[in-house]
Amino acid sequence: MEPGSSASGAYTRAEFEKVVEETRPQLHRYAARMLGSVLDGEDVVQEALAKAFNSLSSLSSNSNLRGWLFRIVHNKAIDFLRQAGYQSMERLDEHALLAEPDVPLEEKELVTVALSVFLKLAPKQRSCVILKDVLGYSLAEMSELLNATVPEIKAALHRGRTRLRELAAHLEENGPISIPDEQERARLNRYIELFNAQDFEAVQAMLTEDVRLELVNRVKKQGISELSQDYFTNYTRLHDWRCAPGYVENHLAILVFQPYVDSSQPDYFILLSWREDKVELIRDYRYARYVMQEAEIGKI
Repeated sequence: MEPGSSASGAYTRAEFEKVVEETRPQLHRYAARMLGSVLDGEDVVQEALAKAFNSLSSLSSNSNLRGWLFRIVHNKAIDFLRQAGYQSMERLDEHALLAEPDVPLEEKELVTVALSVFLKLAPKQRSCVILKDVLGYSLAEMSELLNATVPEIKAALHRGRTRLRELAAHLEENGPISIPDEQERARLNRYIELFNAQDFEAVQAMLTEDVRLELVNRVKKQGISELSQDYFTNYTRLHDWRCAPGYVENHLAILVFQPYVDSSQPDYFILLSWREDKVELIRDYRYARYVMQEAEIGKI
């Protein structure tokens, strides 16, 4: 039985939330490298966790909850790839159990390979390399997770590692960044200027009436009144941020840094979606900083 599981035969909500909190950064790293995007990866993780929570009553407490979550994230990632027109891959049995104890982990490698390079691998090779070399899973765990034999996994690892090294040797470290037009940059800079000045009344004038907020990994809200009562008010109480324009995966973004600290690495970022000249969606990653571990970010 996994630590913290209920003796009554099913996991409780508190047990589920505890495991999710501990596991979510790894779930995101897996999804991000499967999909080649930290943004798509977070969307897939959210969908997978919603499905897992709704299906929790069907999972007995002697099941491996972490493995089950990975299988659901994997299947959601495969669904995403299929919808995007990528090659197919067999789905995994979401209720397969880990029967064997852990074996010693091999040394991790290829952790820093760009997400876009991983997308060039066949899905099975990609999955094996991520689980073994990025996340440090054992061959026994992977065998259960992927419903594959250890020899099959070793073969996929060998082919995937060889292909990654070939690709890394011939691809530029960073691809070209698409430069946004002047109008897009100007309205983002105006939003950042007002936000840094904490002139949130003026910021709200840049929002649609039905603006949506997603405080990723925390809450969702809609409407200017809800945002002004909680979101902007909370930022006036915080003193650990300053905003600057930048990009995340070729998307214009607000990069958030520690004030008075000379650092090239932001703590987190905020994405805005626009409807004409008004913001209709704010995605704030303050409470999902694990996304930064894989994100391709730059200043402009």
